[in-house]
Amino acid sequence: MTIGYIGGGSHGWAHTLINDLLQCTDLAGEVTLYDIDYEAATQNAELANGLANRSEATGDWTFEARQNMDDALDGADFVICSIQDPVEETFVHDLDVPQEYGIYQTVGDTVGPGGIFRSMRAIPQYREIAAAVREQCPNAWVINYTNPMTVCTRTLYEEFPDINAIGLCHEVFETQRLLADMAERYIDEADSVSADEINLNVKGINHFTWVDEAYWHDHDVFQYLDRELESKKPLPQFEPGELRGESYWINHQQIAFDLYDRFGLLGAAGDRHLAEFVPWYLDIDEPDEIHRWGIRLTPSSARTEGGEGPAKMQRHISDAADFEFTESGEEVVDIMRALVGIEPIKTHVNYPNRGQTPDLTAGAVVETNAVVTGGGVAPITAGKLPREVRSMVMRTVNNQETLVEAGFAGDLDLAFQAFLNDPLVTIQRDAARELFADLAEFEREYLQAYNLDSAAVLEG
Repeated sequence: MTIGYIGGGSHGWAHTLINDLLQCTDLAGEVTLYDIDYEAATQNAELANGLANRSEATGDWTFEARQNMDDALDGADFVICSIQDPVEETFVHDLDVPQEYGIYQTVGDTVGPGGIFRSMRAIPQYREIAAAVREQCPNAWVINYTNPMTVCTRTLYEEFPDINAIGLCHEVFETQRLLADMAERYIDEADSVSADEINLNVKGINHFTWVDEAYWHDHDVFQYLDRELESKKPLPQFEPGELRGESYWINHQQIAFDLYDRFGLLGAAGDRHLAEFVPWYLDIDEPDEIHRWGIRLTPSSARTEGGEGPAKMQRHISDAADFEFTESGEEVVDIMRALVGIEPIKTHVNYPNRGQTPDLTAGAVVETNAVVTGGGVAPITAGKLPREVRSMVMRTVNNQETLVEAGFAGDLDLAFQAFLNDPLVTIQRDAARELFADLAEFEREYLQAYNLDSAAVLEG
């Protein structure tokens, strides 16, 4: 088979895919890597072809960089998307500029000012990807890893309604690990429980995902959440500044349990993501206050090119022996195996709402369980959300639908309506307009698909 990889110059996720494919014995073929940074895609292809000669590499794959997207997708059976704009020119502004207006974000890639602008930049890019799939490989399955997951996947379907596409996110896996640990502690016969043995009912949208059932075999694990919550109280547990010096990615699941305490469902994403969907956790005057909830803000400096990825890439290139084959825990290869009919898999995916969450907007991309087979993706009915939770989720669903509409129309003023309705934009309307205009000016180069000249929001 052929896998077309858009974002094939990645310094991170590309290596996970290489790792997993080269250890898969029942799929074989070619991976064509496309990236606007052709040199980076070429480096990954050279690295992967070299690793294919290692004894640990039991899979039969070749890798080749392509200079344009159409060539990379020509006749592909699968398309994998994992892209990101230059961090210094986009993500840095997404995080730093809102702080000047008193708006803090723990991640900034799904909601909040950062998530809004990342969506605005991604929609034209994903329209282009969907159009290329329509022309080059209309029957391929597209697997998206790019954030904002919901908006990117939704754009694929809006541009090419007959596309076969899902979005994959690993956040729920952490919740499965949490519940597996609880099962070991609270169930007498559960000596060793792996995360994939925990069967969850997943519902909601990406990064604002909820769980209302959890089983280990026939044991109800969800019933132990009250005991676990009591062991964690009082919430929050920390003091402002107490986590200074800890990892930016630290997570004590206090927000997930606080949401459970308030609404009866467990938040099934990392606390850094969950905090951004509601207005109260990030209502802070300075960054250290968020430490009370066991998490830290992610500064823009943690996102720049001085990070771990490029350095690791250089080590791999200079010495392929530095690359260690691992069990990644990702499911993309298992999903491809299922889609070609080798072995079915039940997992959670981001997929258009065909009724699996009947109280959310039909056609909106939602995150639920699904069974993947050679016949395709069959979402599993997750049921309705409690009214109060649904209200919070629908706010984001409506904003995401508005952003997709604005992106297709090139309407910056319509995008500003979603910006104003975001739960983190709690400043006065005139200040919100100034913030929006500041971000649009900083990132003007990446917003050329919008009608910037006639946008009222930029006129002041």
